[in-house]
Amino acid sequence: MSDLSKTLIAPEEIVNFLKQEMNFKEVYQKILFNKVIGQVAEERGITVTTEEIEAEANRQRREKRLEKAADTMAWLADQLVTPDDWEIGIRDRLLSQKLAHVLFAEEVEAFFIKNKLDFEQVILYQIIVNSEKLAQEIYYQIEDGEISFYEAAHLYDINYTRRQKCGYEGKIYRFNLQLNIASVVFRSQPQELIGPLQTEQGYHLLMIKELLPAELTPEKYRELLNNMFHKWLDIELNTRLNSLFTC
Repeated sequence: MSDLSKTLIAPEEIVNFLKQEMNFKEVYQKILFNKVIGQVAEERGITVTTEEIEAEANRQRREKRLEKAADTMAWLADQLVTPDDWEIGIRDRLLSQKLAHVLFAEEVEAFFIKNKLDFEQVILYQIIVNSEKLAQEIYYQIEDGEISFYEAAHLYDINYTRRQKCGYEGKIYRFNLQLNIASVVFRSQPQELIGPLQTEQGYHLLMIKELLPAELTPEKYRELLNNMFHKWLDIELNTRLNSLFTC
């Protein structure tokens, strides 16, 4: 299958297909990003060792349960990728990670501390209805024990998905809530019934399951690092392109 694909599809056909699918710009930009990463890494003396590439390759093999060398070769052939292509891809990703760490590792923690309040989270249940009168009636029914919050959400919420989840919104960061909602939620206590509060969506009744303090988890660290790195990449690429075209 792989040999047949290579025989039947010319490189220019792949380029034309990407253009037709409106994916060419995205791929083209990623190639330019790789060039910028390579240039800046070289300028800063950042390299990736053979041992690091082997360690990452072994991690990927374990993840995909490729126990034998033959299994790995079969997987690569199925992906139309040579072992050299695979290693180059691993090297490029590790180089990107190293450069991101060198450029922004210290800034991530400083950014998190400066914006710590924004990273507080709440496990939230919510009911939204169109009528203030209905919202007030539901509030009193819940308060008087005539109906549970979850039953009311299932019956009255304007959103089908939220009705099916009995009002469950999930774990939400403070910065993802509207200001008037966030200011009330993060002053309230778990299990406290809040509302009605009005927004352009309608009239909200809220119940907090749990308030979670801000924490710089490994996942959040990587997310912030990647955001900073990709913003820098956009600026760096544009700067280098502008410099090239103005020379």
